[in-house]
Amino acid sequence: MTNGIGTRDERWQIQIRGLCKSFGSQQVLRGIDLDFERGKTNIVIGGSGQGKSVLMKHLMGLLQPDSGHIYVDGEDIVGLDEVAIAKVQRKFGMVFQYAALFDSLNVVENIAFPLIERYRLPKSEIMERVRDLLRRLDLDHVPGVEEKFPAELSGGMRKRVGLARALVDRPQILLYDEPTTGLDPIATQNVDEMIRRTADDFGVTSVVISHDMASTFRIGDRIAMLYDGTIIACGTPAELLAAPDPRLREFVEPSGAVKFGASS
Repeated sequence: MTNGIGTRDERWQIQIRGLCKSFGSQQVLRGIDLDFERGKTNIVIGGSGQGKSVLMKHLMGLLQPDSGHIYVDGEDIVGLDEVAIAKVQRKFGMVFQYAALFDSLNVVENIAFPLIERYRLPKSEIMERVRDLLRRLDLDHVPGVEEKFPAELSGGMRKRVGLARALVDRPQILLYDEPTTGLDPIATQNVDEMIRRTADDFGVTSVVISHDMASTFRIGDRIAMLYDGTIIACGTPAELLAAPDPRLREFVEPSGAVKFGASS
């Protein structure tokens, strides 16, 4: 099977080729070429205003590019009609920066929301899915967690509830938008562990937008840096540290999280 870029390679769940996007006179994406590996944790780093969020919106079909292609499981999603793109979007789950939970809904209602909105499932099946996720994400040990509202949860717990909501529709791909923003070091490490465990336990492909260098090099299987609308570095953490682009070094080094020049 071919997809316009040669023989389909099952290693890559998402392949981006020549992606360009402008808003008026501002060119945000300037010919992005990037692959996301199936079942792995793929991280995109870069400064503010470099196009990370715009890239993520293209992956979900929320924006259409001026030119270029996005292949999801070999299918070019650029230019698909609303029905076809909605089908592709079912492959994705989204974990928002601040969890984006509904303040007026309790934990169970927040997690169940996508199922209630999209399907006519028996309440018993919905509750079975919700409670399974509470257990698998280590939330069920919190007394009365099902009835708690977002304001009653810690930042780390809100992240887990947001992840449960993203997983409840059983996506193949999870998108994380700055998942450790606003968390203390212990909560950050817990979220890092959550992302890795989710990839392993649920077999999902993870795409993480991040500015947290310690987390990036701790959990990333592959890391790409977006700079001025192009990908200037991409590879495993070891590959990036062994032969860094000067712009990558300038972005990463101030964090003190990693040391360049090492091959492992």
